[in-house]
Amino acid sequence: MFYLLAEMLDFEGIFNLVRYQTFRAGAAMMTALFIGLIIGPKFINMLRVRQGKGQPIRADGPESHQKKVGTPTMGGLMILTALSISMILWMDLSNPFLWACLAVTLGFGVIGFLDDYDKVSKSSHKGVPGKVRLLGEFVVAGIATYIIVQEVGSTALYLPFLSDTGLELGWFFYPFAATVIVGAGNAVNLTDGLDGLATMPVVIAAGAFALICYLVGRADFSTYLGIPHVLSAGELAIMCTAIMGAGLAFLWYNAPPAAVFMGDTGSLALGGALGAIAVASHHEIVLAIIGGLFVLEAVSVIVQVFWFKRTGRRVFRMAPIHHHFEQLGWSESKVVIRFWIIAIVLAVIGLATLKLR
Repeated sequence: MFYLLAEMLDFEGIFNLVRYQTFRAGAAMMTALFIGLIIGPKFINMLRVRQGKGQPIRADGPESHQKKVGTPTMGGLMILTALSISMILWMDLSNPFLWACLAVTLGFGVIGFLDDYDKVSKSSHKGVPGKVRLLGEFVVAGIATYIIVQEVGSTALYLPFLSDTGLELGWFFYPFAATVIVGAGNAVNLTDGLDGLATMPVVIAAGAFALICYLVGRADFSTYLGIPHVLSAGELAIMCTAIMGAGLAFLWYNAPPAAVFMGDTGSLALGGALGAIAVASHHEIVLAIIGGLFVLEAVSVIVQVFWFKRTGRRVFRMAPIHHHFEQLGWSESKVVIRFWIIAIVLAVIGLATLKLR
């Protein structure tokens, strides 16, 4: 909104800063952080009163988790509120990428909210049937993919470590991109099992993609680095920093012992947002590197389920893999901090692909 005002009113002097993406990126982060910190206590009290018993805790989960009974969930509403307001204030509202990525974020947030609501209202951890949830996610992701492709005008899959090299996927790009978005949403959702475990890696990944989107949106930098140039993708750097701000504000209240859980409302929305941003910036494979922690969590569940159905035995003591380390005797804080370190290392590796071509 501020960007369009600057264009219409022809701001000069210090107000001209609003035209710069770097300034608006910083402003978006601080705005989301401020809003999240301000609304946090009221949101948490509201959720606690309305939910009563809070998020259902699995009886077959780690014993240490039973002390979390009564903690409210759906804290993702705080993140989505702060994120949406910040984006609308600081992004270029005429940018189609904004609406495509925001549609995924809010669409996945609604699906996650319905899942959380079903769990809380029925005092069950089952929630909305998986097939129904996946169908809704693919519909939202498919619509967003169509909008992105129409704007980008390319259905190529660009490969890291190779300069300006892409595989033309044609119509297959649509289901591929939708799968990336849905996969990212569910991978973050599986990671969200310990206080702060998913939040900080999302912030780290968003920070990495803020830089990627800014470089991709600049013709000079993208040409120098040999990465695909996507006109107007630089605006997504502002969305990334807004995610960082909203995530950090939530982490303030989600730090152990958590006062609130983000629930599927937040984890699905944030993961879907990262997936949509990766598709829009043509860095889908790099997302798998930067978000490697989320991939690891998802793969651990897939392997566990597949192997158990085949042999009746488990590969891990418990899946997702963060529970496996808890069963090995690691404290929750040790698991969380070490996984944060892994997320930072993977983000650095992912950013290194920009130059190693």
